Amino acid sequence: MALSQPAVALDAPPPFQTCTDYHCDVRVSVTLNTSQWQEIRQLFTPQLTALAERAQIKKAIARMEQIVGALNGTAQDMAENDGEGSKPGQLDCIAESLNTTTYLQLIEQDNLLKWHQVAERKRRNPWLFDIHWSATILERESQQVYAVDSWFFKNGHPPVIQPIEAWLSGQAFIQN
Repeated sequence: MALSQPAVALDAPPPFQTCTDYHCDVRVSVTLNTSQWQEIRQLFTPQLTALAERAQIKKAIARMEQIVGALNGTAQDMAENDGEGSKPGQLDCIAESLNTTTYLQLIEQDNLLKWHQVAERKRRNPWLFDIHWSATILERESQQVYAVDSWFFKNGHPPVIQPIEAWLSGQAFIQN
């Protein structure tokens, strides 16, 4: 799902693919209008710390889920795997991590991130059948990787952002 547009300020991003079901078997192209994208851009005011930027990222991912959910049919996505994919628009961690990575890439392409860059998705599997995926960001200065995991909550709720080591170990998530 890598996006290859140049890093310039955008009136609105080009159409992008979103997952709409378990495992991201079904993808739907979404186009945001200028007003919708400006709403995301306004969440990113200049910040003096990486911690403050992570708070902006949380708000932006939540709002992107709300906007995109209304466009692609995932607005009723429940927390975790509630419904086990039986309801239209229910996402699992694979789909959530791919969508969140796409949203982060769009934000990064618009030069809205000062302290972080988008990193590769990560997978953990503490038990044989308990595989879980998350989007990630890298804090530029410290080189700390953070999980950005929207799977734990229903559509439009701010994601968990926590150090990747805590996320990989399955520790209780930290709301920072």
